[in-house]
Formats: sequence, C-alpha cells, structure tokens
Amino acid sequence: MIRLLLIAAFCLLPVAVQAKPLFWTEEAKVEVPAGMVVVPAGPFLMGSDKEDVEERAKEFGAMKPWYLDERPMQTVNLPTFFIDRYEITNGEYALYLHATGDSVPNGWDRALIKGETIRQPVTGVNWFQADGYCRWLGKRLPTEAEWEKASRGTDGREYPWGEGFDPMKGNTGATRLGKVMPVGHFPEGASPYGVEDTVGNVWEWTDSWYQQYPGSDYHSDDFGETYKVIRGGGWGGVGHYTLDHFYRSAYRFYIDPAIGFNDAGFRCAK
Repeated sequence: MIRLLLIAAFCLLPVAVQAKPLFWTEEAKVEVPAGMVVVPAGPFLMGSDKEDVEERAKEFGAMKPWYLDERPMQTVNLPTFFIDRYEITNGEYALYLHATGDSVPNGWDRALIKGETIRQPVTGVNWFQADGYCRWLGKRLPTEAEWEKASRGTDGREYPWGEGFDPMKGNTGATRLGKVMPVGHFPEGASPYGVEDTVGNVWEWTDSWYQQYPGSDYHSDDFGETYKVIRGGGWGGVGHYTLDHFYRSAYRFYIDPAIGFNDAGFRCAK
C-alpha cells in the first residue's frame, strides 16, 4: 500500500519543464535545475523604510510598532542562485521520508497523503527537517535575502505583483479559503522571476538567524542565534493573518527552529 502511495505521489507532483533551459552568464551557460527558477546576480532593494504612522500595530495589540526590524531599506548584492518555483509538497516529502526514515513532521498522517493533499505544501516541519530535506537533494534553504529577492524582484515593491494588496493573488487570511491549497493555485501572484506562493499558503523557513539589519538602530532581545526567520505568511484565516501587512515581501517573522507549525513549510535553493 505504501509503495502504491509513493508512486501516486510521484506521478502527481508539479510537472517539471521537460526541456532543460539554459541561463546565460558572462562565464558560461548554466543549466537551470528542474522545478527551479533562476534569480540572476545583481543588486535589489531589501527591507523597508515605512513607518506605522496610523499606529495600526497598536490597534492590533502588537508589542512594538511595525516595520522597525525591516529598516533601513538598503541595496543588497547577491550572486546568481536558483530557488524552487513551488513550496515543497506532501508528495515530495513522503518520498524523502521513505528514502531516509527521518522523523515525521508535526501532525503528519501518511494515510491522508492522497488526492489533492499530495500537491499541498508539507506543513508541521521544523527547521531541521526542512534543512535535511534540502540537503538530501543537494540543495539548501534560501537565506533571508535570497527569499526576499526571489519574492519581490529588484525594485523594492511591496508584493510580488506590485504595490497594492490583492487577496485573490495568494492564499491569505483575507482570501478566506480556510485551508492550505495545492501549490501553484495562484499563478497570478507569481514573482518577477516566476516564483509562486510567496504570499500566503504557508510560511517558509529560511536559513537565516533573526538578526539586526546592517545600519539599523532598532534593537531586540530576540536578535541573535536563537530564532530562525520565516517568511511569506500562512493561509491563516483568523486574527492578524487577515491584514495585508503580514503578507508583504519585506515582512519578517521568527520562531524556534525546533518547532513545527501547521501553516509553516519551506522551499529549497541552490
């Protein structure tokens, strides 16, 4: 039965482009790995200089004003890298568990991995499980800077598609679907590089510790090597997840790397 399930999972994974594209650099033609997109080398605008002038954070009951840990907006140069077009799915993760015997994610139920569920992002994974999966494929988790560039492009836009929040371009609390959706369900919300679902669906682990940005005058007791940054927002459906602020490409959140949540997943980079 398990063998049949794994075969079904493999068959229903997102379809990779059959023709392997080549990305041209000054040095050579580089083959783009299947299921990934290329983010070319160069500068991009990271972070935000916004201020919470309307004190929306206070209305929400937040402990600090919004945007402080995103400041200052700055130009960051990154080398060329690849990143998965989609979040890692239950079907893909099932193959990993079968091959490695790694510990199962929080809330994982193999019997439920069928039909539409196969193409939904895996959730409940902690940072170590996500990191292990990426390394198994010869990849790694993206850094916080890589994730943000892949999501917003180079021009400092608020969302992958531009400036205005549109709840129909991602599985956010405002979309009110009330559950995780199969990857690629919102192609109109793709980033300038073709990366999908960086707004909503599931939060995504990065490889970065929650640290103060260079040049920032904001200090937090949470900075250091205690919490890992996650990005993108989850499907939510209640409370603050309905607010557009938490789905911005520059928004930072952080959690204990040993903890998995039912709306947190990941994608890999290389």
